[in-house]
Amino acid sequence: MPKYVASRTLKEPLQWNATLIKGDVAKELRKLKQAPGKSLLQYGMGELTHTMLKHGLVDEFRIIVFPFTFGERPRIFEHMGVNTLKLLDIKKFSSGAVVHLYQPQEVT
Repeated sequence: MPKYVASRTLKEPLQWNATLIKGDVAKELRKLKQAPGKSLLQYGMGELTHTMLKHGLVDEFRIIVFPFTFGERPRIFEHMGVNTLKLLDIKKFSSGAVVHLYQPQEVT
């Protein structure tokens, strides 16, 4: 699977097998989404996710809940404003983990 990196500080060539997204990240991601091939997948949440939501580039969220806690971290949707999500599916695993599949909804 091709890998892409959005960064303000990294320069090419990258030291691992990935392509650096240059310039307007939203514009470049829109091009990648329209290209033939498989879906794009982003791990984690952060400023890139916020940019993608702002520009309507998120098709779904897969939020995995694991049955344990592990200290303090920032909230995953912190500083992202209000986004309405539609629940599409829930999958339960024997480990106790649960995957919630959501789709962002247009706010009217």
